Amino acid sequence: MYRQDQIAKIIDSQRELVLQKGNLLNREALAQIPIVESYATIITGIRRCGKSTLLHQLIYGTYPESIFLTFEDIRLAGFDTTDFTRLYNEIVLRGIKLLCFDELQIVHNWEMFVHQLLREGYQIFITGSNASLLSRELGTNLTGRHLSMELFPFSYKEFMTFKGLIGNQDSLQSYLVTGGMPEFVRSGEGRVLSQLIDDILIRDISVRQSIRDIEVLRQLTVYLLTNVGNLISATKLSGMYGIKSATTFLEYFTFLSNAYLIEFVPQFSYSLKSQTRNPKKVYSMDTGFITQVATLFTDNLGQRFENLIYLHLRRKYDKVYFYKDKGECDFVAINRNKVEELVQVCFRIDDINFQREYSGLLEAMKFFKITEGVIVTFNQKDIFEKDGYKVKLVPGYEFLV
Repeated sequence: MYRQDQIAKIIDSQRELVLQKGNLLNREALAQIPIVESYATIITGIRRCGKSTLLHQLIYGTYPESIFLTFEDIRLAGFDTTDFTRLYNEIVLRGIKLLCFDELQIVHNWEMFVHQLLREGYQIFITGSNASLLSRELGTNLTGRHLSMELFPFSYKEFMTFKGLIGNQDSLQSYLVTGGMPEFVRSGEGRVLSQLIDDILIRDISVRQSIRDIEVLRQLTVYLLTNVGNLISATKLSGMYGIKSATTFLEYFTFLSNAYLIEFVPQFSYSLKSQTRNPKKVYSMDTGFITQVATLFTDNLGQRFENLIYLHLRRKYDKVYFYKDKGECDFVAINRNKVEELVQVCFRIDDINFQREYSGLLEAMKFFKITEGVIVTFNQKDIFEKDGYKVKLVPGYEFLV
């Protein structure tokens, strides 16, 4: 139980830290934050991708009179439902109507507290690193009173701006290997990413889901990061790491996905049952994780490059699938239930793989009745037109901007 003066001191201390940071590199997402009166704005994303910094930038540039409070502060480790009353009293005392809460979902009944504040006319911003916890609780108690957005690690454009680079093969190669996690981009210290993965597995998954054997979860995560771009089936994994049940693997997949560490992309089908039943392709939320953690014996640039293009599409579109029939197309990008873009990814096109990549894309174009498709390469550029269909070869450093 906290006294009100303790809460006040923590609020002041955290505000000083916010102001000391000043206005860092403005994220592209800053202009995309949904702000509507009487609605809570929810920002989710992988741990350490910059959600708190995004709120800092919002406060620093737009809302200097605000309260920022992160609930992962060790001084708030014992905060529980009974302390919301004193927090509320402190908010009222300060007369500030804009509130920013970081990782608020770790406190039981947080959504009821937010609902009360919304009824009283407060503007509220919340960040969280677990999609499932937020969505479940929001759906129960804040239906129709919240707007959500996701934040991702640095995009290629943000990476170049941060590093002072221009769009070319060299900067693309650097981004492919480094990824976009801000702290790693800044420091280059590989242990930053290794520790981050451990934090996610322990704090966001093991503790919250009561998983005792964290080592099995680690091994599975490394396996998935090593196999980005490949098809993964829970049934075929049964027996690995001493896990006999496919259901257990599916639960682990869900936990990893909700923590924004691993993404699972379904095969396109008009049947939801088929989407669920078929094996899915696996991708990492950041290519830096693959570089630092995956047990690879080669550079594996092709798979990492495919992962990079997936992340770009994931930022832009509502849904991303892969297409597979006689041939295969890596990505089907959809907005509002409409196919917007068909993308094939090949690190380098040559005499051996060109026909396979071209035919798979063309098959998808005919299936979706789309006349233009893209093959993203590392540095090749060309255009092929035949029978009313156009296929462009586009270098990655052009496609990503």
